[in-house]
Amino acid sequence: MAYPYLHVAFSRDLSGKNRVIYRLLEIFPGFLSWGTLVFLVFLSWQKPIWAAVFIITFDLYWLIKSAYLSIHLRMNWKRIRRNMEADWEERLKNFKYDHVWHMVILPFYKEGFDVISDCLESLLNSNYPRTDLAVNSKVGPCFKDRMIIVLASEERAGKEAEEVCRLAFEKYHDKFAHFLITKHPKNLENEIPGKGSNIAWAAEETRVKILDANRIKYEDVIVSAFDIDTRVYSQYFLCMVWHFLTAEHPYQSSYQPVPIYNNNIWDAPSFSRVVATSGTFWQMMQQERPERLATFSSHSVSFKALYDVGYWQKNMVSEDSRIFWNCLLYYDGDYSVIPLSYPVSMDANLAPTFWQTAKNVYKQQRRWCWGTAENATYLLFGFLKNRKIPLAKRIRLALVQIEGSWSLATNPLIIFFLGWLPLFLGGSEFNTSLIAYNLPRVTRSLMIIAMMGLIASAIISTWFLPPRPAKYRKTKYFAMILQWIMVPLTIPIFGAIPGLDAQTRLMLGKYMGFWVTPKHRK
Repeated sequence: MAYPYLHVAFSRDLSGKNRVIYRLLEIFPGFLSWGTLVFLVFLSWQKPIWAAVFIITFDLYWLIKSAYLSIHLRMNWKRIRRNMEADWEERLKNFKYDHVWHMVILPFYKEGFDVISDCLESLLNSNYPRTDLAVNSKVGPCFKDRMIIVLASEERAGKEAEEVCRLAFEKYHDKFAHFLITKHPKNLENEIPGKGSNIAWAAEETRVKILDANRIKYEDVIVSAFDIDTRVYSQYFLCMVWHFLTAEHPYQSSYQPVPIYNNNIWDAPSFSRVVATSGTFWQMMQQERPERLATFSSHSVSFKALYDVGYWQKNMVSEDSRIFWNCLLYYDGDYSVIPLSYPVSMDANLAPTFWQTAKNVYKQQRRWCWGTAENATYLLFGFLKNRKIPLAKRIRLALVQIEGSWSLATNPLIIFFLGWLPLFLGGSEFNTSLIAYNLPRVTRSLMIIAMMGLIASAIISTWFLPPRPAKYRKTKYFAMILQWIMVPLTIPIFGAIPGLDAQTRLMLGKYMGFWVTPKHRK
């Protein structure tokens, strides 16, 4: 391997000095976040004027940052609209692309056949043109003759999963060029049960049983690792192939769509909708800043790159973003994510009860925050070891990861709660000062101005809404708009707190396993 520590996950995977260094880096994200919060409390108590100046300055910084990100959000919204209206088949008419294969890996655990069927139907209905493969090969006529479907099941899911696989195979196996069912064995050594280990197993099984057996070149295969609730929009594969064919380094690039949690958005409770849509907006902002973009959730990558790095990591949680960092280190920094600015649709969190939904949202956010923290650790360690990556690039990416992990866990708490601490801890002398009089007024004014951006968020979110189900009245649209007043609650409760939770677990060496988000449909 080009980089000897490519698949390290935790400090326990190393020995000697490397183990100590990695352990210190695991402590760092939580130490930085907790240190900031504790220091601010101490400052509010001992130096309330300093704390007040810091809070006002920080609120002003947050206002400017919010305006900056809001511009990126609107720009990407326009780009998505253009891309969805574009005729991608027309754009491809001067390209030769009938050599390109699509391997779609669909990992599932205990999801029902209806969830899997919805995903497969969207693939089947996607606007991807036929080639002459069916005429020139033994596969016979099929609807998607350059698409390889891999339904990746888990042995630990038991007989119910086997029955779902049987139903899916009976209904869809003749609709695609190849339809492979894999079963990821349980209790394999050096693995964490979850999506990463499952799709890595599935990719290798597909390589042996389909690619090598049919002499398909690895360079001709684009792998899409989709969550099982993913539904592609009609031109997704056309859009992705165009970007693949026009990329400067197509085999050293990943291709990232925008995840939109629309499948069940009308049924999900308001807080779940806000959290899900906020996640979509963050991905849209990142698409306008590709130098900061990493793969997330459903994504696509060339099989050649996957094979080079040994597939997704099997021993950690956030395989979706980690595969990008794996490739970045393997190729000595010469790897990037190409933003597609084209959506795929997935489920918002929904459970049979309100409180179970809230619990699931929290767990999902904690898992994502864990990924941010563990990837910051991995990247910092990798940059210490891989000196072939230009120093400026290492510093820039390290600062981006550190700032992202820190701001996720601290900024909402500083803005919405800790900003008032000097008034409570500063004492009577501070409370009679001019700055104490103005602190709540300045803070409130800056927050109100920043919250004006929620109007734009509400407008953009309604544009993404699917058709309203007949069971809901038109007044439901007002709820979809008014839900954005919940942001001051959802950001701390389902952002900062699970972020601190995840960083604290990593700091204490309480390593998390992969939690599968339950899929529930009304």
